[in-house]
Amino acid sequence: MVSFDTKSYSKKLLHLISWGHWFTFFNILAAITLSSYYLFNEAAPETLFGQVYLITTWLSHIGFLTFISFVLILFPLTLLYPNTRFIRASGSIIFTIGLLLLVLDGFVYSRLGYHLNASSSSQIIDLIKEQISINSVSFYSVIAVLALVILSFELVVSNYAWKHLKQLQRTVFARFVVFFLVLSFFFSHLSHIWADANLDYDILRQDTVLPLSYPATAKTLLTKYGLFNKADYIERKTSPLSFTSAIPAYPALDGMSCNSKEPKESIFLVLTDKQLTSTQVNQFQQRASGNSLQLDHHIDTGIADDTWFNMFYSLPSIYQEAILKQGQQPLLFQALAKHDMATSFTSIRATLPRENTQQEPTWYDALFHERKQITDISSILFAEQLNAMPVGLHVFYFDTKANQDNPSYDGRYQFELFVDALLLAQKHKETKDIIWVSSMGNDTDEARLSSKPALLIYPNKKINAEDDFEHVTSHMDLQPTLLSNMFTCMAEPKRYSSGADLLTLNKDRVIANTTAKGMMVFNKDKSVFIDQNGNFQSYSRQLQAPITIKADFPLMIDGVHFIKQFSQYNQAKR
Repeated sequence: MVSFDTKSYSKKLLHLISWGHWFTFFNILAAITLSSYYLFNEAAPETLFGQVYLITTWLSHIGFLTFISFVLILFPLTLLYPNTRFIRASGSIIFTIGLLLLVLDGFVYSRLGYHLNASSSSQIIDLIKEQISINSVSFYSVIAVLALVILSFELVVSNYAWKHLKQLQRTVFARFVVFFLVLSFFFSHLSHIWADANLDYDILRQDTVLPLSYPATAKTLLTKYGLFNKADYIERKTSPLSFTSAIPAYPALDGMSCNSKEPKESIFLVLTDKQLTSTQVNQFQQRASGNSLQLDHHIDTGIADDTWFNMFYSLPSIYQEAILKQGQQPLLFQALAKHDMATSFTSIRATLPRENTQQEPTWYDALFHERKQITDISSILFAEQLNAMPVGLHVFYFDTKANQDNPSYDGRYQFELFVDALLLAQKHKETKDIIWVSSMGNDTDEARLSSKPALLIYPNKKINAEDDFEHVTSHMDLQPTLLSNMFTCMAEPKRYSSGADLLTLNKDRVIANTTAKGMMVFNKDKSVFIDQNGNFQSYSRQLQAPITIKADFPLMIDGVHFIKQFSQYNQAKR
């Protein structure tokens, strides 16, 4: 009796395992059919070798992922509890969920440029929430229909494979299909090893196409997205990041719909070369008149002229050379000029240039009607003087470094004293002004990766998240905020910037910028630097130094999308 039960159990188990193989085989065909979307979403390879590689890696990769689902989930279940109804029902549910995830992954890839992953879960969730908010009925209807169709397919296949198992076991065609998939698996992997050794870009650029696959180097991705020169990549050269396609023309204000009413408030930008602390910013905020935002996760990666370009043009540094050559002023300055509003730049430093020394002008000098340098703020410290300044944009930049000619100069004290005086002067004004307080630039490359708290005071506007604002911000957000609110410009910020309106910002995002040595990417949780050799580094606040970390390609792709936002939007509108 024991022998009979053992034989019966073994026969039943082998029957279920054989069914599982055929059930998985049909799901491999279904997964390959659904995943063909990835191929149509990418540009075709240029060479025949690349095209053959794409087909073989697609078939073998999707086939392997489907088969491994059987090996890791359904096969162990069959061994543990070989109940026919349970295993068939479980198999149908497991592969329904798997194919639904494949469809979702394809949708995420088409929108965000990367596959489902844990590190970018917030961006993926935001994308899904956005689709629900646009049309929740349509979204849920599509999901329900897809789930019903796939589940019906699974039940039909499951039933067919069970009832026709002996007939299927006698067929020959499946052996040729499996043999071809195995051959494709080895061919694609050997081809990739060869391409990696010889830097065959036509093959390596396909590394991100399929789910659960990412490139070996960041340089491959940068080349694919047009931020690294393909010829330099193939020749293994290291060169600065730059666009491989033409940069669109910077827009003119005439083509935008803005309120013709002249603003009554001024804009004061109070800037310093030394990083502010959260405590300092919090103290300034407590003295402010009206609504304000403390920006604790504020980013400034610029050095020298870069940071001024980021602020005034609201674009990453990679655009600087091409945009400045176009000679078009930033939209904010175009709006100020349209209303005949004043613009002034006051530099406070330890000493003034010697009379016989000629300073080389910076590119942004021409943006201001009035420009002056002083060593003592006593002439601009009183409320009567500050409140008598003409309506417009007034920039005060504090260079806090002392020198041999004036060793007792205390630039930090003068900066804090001026901010206090400006905030106190606002209490005597009927129409409160807009005030921005932040640091400007970085002394070292390492400092670029750290957050630099800033403060935006906007008394005449309601701020969505004044008390619990935790989003990542940058200098590139200032111009879109002013144009959208002060001048009521209806144009999308993407049309002229990479920034966002801080008063209405309500979701987390990734911010990125370029340097001569690579690219920096930031989200709320971490900051990452990707150098031209593809190495990933992060900034340790405990060690106060950069540390090497594991490659985070989804975060890098988000950073690339941020950098290319202005370029892609304007090219699409042509």
